[in-house]
Amino acid sequence: MKKTKYLLAYLLPALVLLSFLTEGWLTFLPLIIYFGALPLLELLIPPNDSNWNQEQLEKEKKSFYYDLVLFGMVPVQVLFLVWFLTFDFSSMDTVTHIGRIISMGMMCGVIGINVGHELAHRVQSWHRYLGDLLLLTSLENHFVPYHNRGHHTNVATPGDPATARFNEVSYVFWFRSQFGSYIQAWQIEIQRMKILKKNALSFHNKMIRYSITHLLLCFSIFYFISFSALVHFLIAAFIGILLLESVNYIEHYGLQRKLLPSGKYESVKRYHSWNSNHVLGRIVLFELSRHSDHHFKADKPYQILESNEESPCMPIGYPSMMILSLFPPLFFYIMNDRVKAALKVD
Repeated sequence: MKKTKYLLAYLLPALVLLSFLTEGWLTFLPLIIYFGALPLLELLIPPNDSNWNQEQLEKEKKSFYYDLVLFGMVPVQVLFLVWFLTFDFSSMDTVTHIGRIISMGMMCGVIGINVGHELAHRVQSWHRYLGDLLLLTSLENHFVPYHNRGHHTNVATPGDPATARFNEVSYVFWFRSQFGSYIQAWQIEIQRMKILKKNALSFHNKMIRYSITHLLLCFSIFYFISFSALVHFLIAAFIGILLLESVNYIEHYGLQRKLLPSGKYESVKRYHSWNSNHVLGRIVLFELSRHSDHHFKADKPYQILESNEESPCMPIGYPSMMILSLFPPLFFYIMNDRVKAALKVD
């Protein structure tokens, strides 16, 4: 059961399949289930902070099964995107039209970016290529250089665009984080080119390659399918990016590393990320909510990420926290005292 539970992550493609095959309000099923039913169920199911014992951990770490579950998401995401782009949106009623766009947007965020994130951290180069392919479906490939060499270095400091500041409104954060991370990705790659003594505008620069790939993808959709398909793709990708930034917002909200007398920040600790042990959110997001352990060792596979006592915990699961973040006064009321407790300040 512990292994097969991650197949529940395929619930989203199953719901999107229903969305694409039906009309009317049923096309909103992915949204209703993920941000309606799941949060309600997580209020009833107690959090689970148990970890593998050392013997089990070593066994599960080596199991190829968990990789297969991830890899299966790649053709699923690509096929659903191709299917979405071939819809005749002009013949749909408004409700169906909006429902299918939101459904594809959720695929872009939950599978395209989240699973892409997991694969982008892998040591094996072909795993990272699959991650790049998934991130391409949301036009979010700059995430790779920024996230791996920017976010993981600067998290919980003013230098990290993806760390939400104390009392920062989520709607402001979304755009600060997205644009800030894009700029930082260019800065990181230009600096890497200087170290390698390569031309910053050469193909050695990942941001050059990503930018050209994005333009080619968008042009291909426009040229081979239609302008309408391109517009709908961009909207779905935008929804996926908003889901990413909503998660970014709750993962490190208000947490700060101490500035040392040397002028450097203390090393990243497990209490610089918010965790959630709510079971359903953990499963459907491939343990993303065990976030502090992910920051402690970034290439650690999702199936062996651990809960620990040092990490501050969210009062509710990820889907619920994402909804809560849309209501800043209520979010601050619930979270600000927890931030102060985590940082041990009055």
